[in-house]
Order: sequence, then structure tokens, then C-alpha cells
Amino acid sequence: MTDWSDPDAIDCADEDAFDALLDRATTREKGRYFEFFAEGDDLSHDPGLRLSQHGSEQWMGQTLNHDPAYWRSDTARERGFDGVPVHPDYLLACVMGITVEDLSEKGGYFLGRTDVEFHRPAYPGTELAVTSRVVDTRTSSSRPAYGIVTWETEGRDRETGDRLVSYERTNMVPRREPAATDGSGSMADGDGTDPDPPDLPETLLAPDGARFEDFESALSRARDENAAVAYRHERGRTMDDQLVAGLPLATLNTARQHHNRDEMADSPSGDIVAYGDVTRSIALAHARSDEATYRERRFADERFHAFVTLGDTVYGFTRVLDCDPDSGPDRAGAVTFEHVAFNQDSTPVYSGRRTALIQRQQ
Repeated sequence: MTDWSDPDAIDCADEDAFDALLDRATTREKGRYFEFFAEGDDLSHDPGLRLSQHGSEQWMGQTLNHDPAYWRSDTARERGFDGVPVHPDYLLACVMGITVEDLSEKGGYFLGRTDVEFHRPAYPGTELAVTSRVVDTRTSSSRPAYGIVTWETEGRDRETGDRLVSYERTNMVPRREPAATDGSGSMADGDGTDPDPPDLPETLLAPDGARFEDFESALSRARDENAAVAYRHERGRTMDDQLVAGLPLATLNTARQHHNRDEMADSPSGDIVAYGDVTRSIALAHARSDEATYRERRFADERFHAFVTLGDTVYGFTRVLDCDPDSGPDRAGAVTFEHVAFNQDSTPVYSGRRTALIQRQQ
């Protein structure tokens, strides 16, 4: 009888032998299929992650988020922080990245997120504790090989228990057994009808500056002129290996759609795709570069409309929706924006509503 534990019993470098071994080998899978999730289930995500100044600065530098409050102690103190905090985009990406192995590593596409709330600043050295609850599951009528799952996720300071950020997100998740549907449609479900022609304003106005009063004045002028306050941002950022693979791995996001080109070759995208939070952060950085942002507040109705792959260039477009002079400290007012990221073909890839405190004129 052959001792198959003997190192010389099998020549694994022999191509024919190795090919036969692979055909017989059982794959030890990572991630979970759609059928695993049931409404009301609670999940606690390990291993957690320790926020770092290096990680925050790496994220900001790569995504063009250059707000000095997250780099410099003097500006941080002026904004009312206890020290130099980590950037909120980095915090959000880390919290979501930790959840990937349990929720979406199988390769489902990130469809959207809403009710993103930053409850307090986070600082380097904070160890995260992240939990999720399944709030909805449904079959995808457009892609029978996938289901759609919505989770509520919360990131806390592991030591103090303080809530840092919370949100609700929706993903497509591969099914173990495809559902019986017609299989038609696109990345997200739709009703298949042609949209009506858009009703658009004749004029688009841009604010004259970056302060709260500039946005408030532009909205006032737009109402008088039956126009909208909307503008595009000049900067663009082309997706490279660091953005598509490096930043997700730094947040523990191991989803195969960002790292396994072989698996993604036959997928709807045809290639590895960017982490949605990277695409989003780049678009927001373009917008923030044209604003005097004081503090981030909340996000809603974030959606991802098309795939972003290596070599795509992400640009930004902003529409101003509302100004609230009574929200926030004396030195800032709240502005609500709609932000759109679009690619080199002018195709929208991300959209979302954001409320931020914008600095007033000094």
C-alpha cells in the first residue's frame, strides 16, 4: 500500500499529475451564499481592525482627499477635534471591509447604501468592533444566479463601546442554486420600461466660492431664475492597481471581485472591479476640493450604477439641494448635496446624497 503522506509519493510538479489532483480536490470555500442569510440574523465580524494614521493618510492621498483637518493637528484643533482624527471615508471603508468575509466575499455586487451616520470622530489606535443584522432578503428577477440581501451594520470602538458609524447596505449575493427566473436585466433589478425624457432646467449655476454663504447665495439666485445649482469638478483619477486592489486589502476587504481576475473574467463586469467606497471617496474628494468642508454629517441613497474597472477614470458632478444656516456651530452651516461619479464615457457609476457642515466666511 502506498503511503500517500510520503513527500515522494506524488510528484506535484508534474503537470498531468497535478491536473488530476486538482480535478479530485475539494475546494474549501470562503464566504457565504445567499441561502445562508435570513431576516433578523445577527452577525459579529472578526477579526476587527485597528485604525491607523498611516492607513488614513494612505487612503486620503490615494483618493485625493486633502482636507488638512485630517493631516494637521493645528487645523484639527480649530475644527473642534481632540486630536487628528482618521478620515471618515477611511473609517467607513474599514467598517465595511471587515464585514466582507461574512457578507459578500462570494462576489456579489455592491448595489447601494443609505442612512450613513457618523456618530463621533474616530482616532488612530481605535480598535473596531463591527456587527450586522440581516434586514431583508429577496430573489433577483434580473439575475437568477444571485439573490439580494440588505444588512444594517454598525461600527463601534471596541474598548469604549461608543458608536462611530452606522449604515444600511444592499448587495447581490451568489446563490448556491440559481432561481427560476427569466434571467433578463442589468446589474440591478428594473422594470424593463423605457424612461420618460428628462425634465431639466435651462440654466445651471455654480457658487462663486467655497463657503456656506456662497452655496446659500447660489441657491437663492437659482430659485429666482428657475435654475439649478449644479457643476462639475475638473479633477479626475484613473483607477490603478493600488486603488482597485491595494486600498481594499488595507481595509480587510477580501471580496474576489477586487482581487481575482481569473474568477471575474466570465462575470458581468469581465474584469476585477473597484471597491465602491474607493470610487465614492474619489468622487467626494473632487467635490470637497471645491468646498470649505468643516465636518461630515450623513449620507443617504448611495447607489452604484455601473462597473468601475482598472483603467477607468472617475470624475465628479455635484448638485446643491439645500442650505440650513441653523444647523451646526456658529462657524459653519449645513449643506445637502447630490454627488455623482462618472467615468471617461460620461456614464454615471455612483450617486448619493450628502449633508456636510461647510465653513462660513470669516
